[in-house]
Amino acid sequence: METSKNVWAIAVLTLLVVACESAYYNTMERFGVEKRDILIDRVEAARTSQQEAKEEFSSVLEQFRATVDFDGGELEEKYDRLSAAYDDTASQAQEVRDRVDAVESVGTALFAEWESELHQYSDRALRAQSQQQMRATRREFDTTVAAMNKAAKSMDPVLEVFEDRVLFLKHNLNARAIAALKPESSKLQARVDTLLREMEAAIEEADRFIASMSTA
Repeated sequence: METSKNVWAIAVLTLLVVACESAYYNTMERFGVEKRDILIDRVEAARTSQQEAKEEFSSVLEQFRATVDFDGGELEEKYDRLSAAYDDTASQAQEVRDRVDAVESVGTALFAEWESELHQYSDRALRAQSQQQMRATRREFDTTVAAMNKAAKSMDPVLEVFEDRVLFLKHNLNARAIAALKPESSKLQARVDTLLREMEAAIEEADRFIASMSTA
């Protein structure tokens, strides 16, 4: 019974979100801003967010290294910096997810509208040309979103690793605990390097999509 209520609540919430998005698009169109323009803006915002996330992951890795390489000084202060860097990274990761969701939302609306408007053509040649363009743009969009989602999902396991180590240091803030984590620096470096490459690939896909939409 409880499960049915949850499913119903999620369905209602989804409908409300869709309705709000539709109202937003309609309002923007009255001001001359088309879904295409909104899509480009959101892809640019997602790209910027991913770039910032790259910097945050590099920063938290740097703070982790600074902490485990501890050789004197204020241990509490080093931990606080690491904890703050982790919190900033987790927050930025959530922003990336939200930005990608926003891209998918307007993209879905744009292509649904484009598909429905194909039936309005009386000229078959023009309709075929528009349909071909729509399919090509959709393929580029799907590739871009797939790259963004891959990078976004890759953040989670890296965040989990950092979270565990930040918690461990919180509960065991002493020189012995720090020494135990020191060998993990190279492993974390490898994880972060892989993540940064995937995020860079997503950023490049976003750049290509923006360029293609701007010149189409």
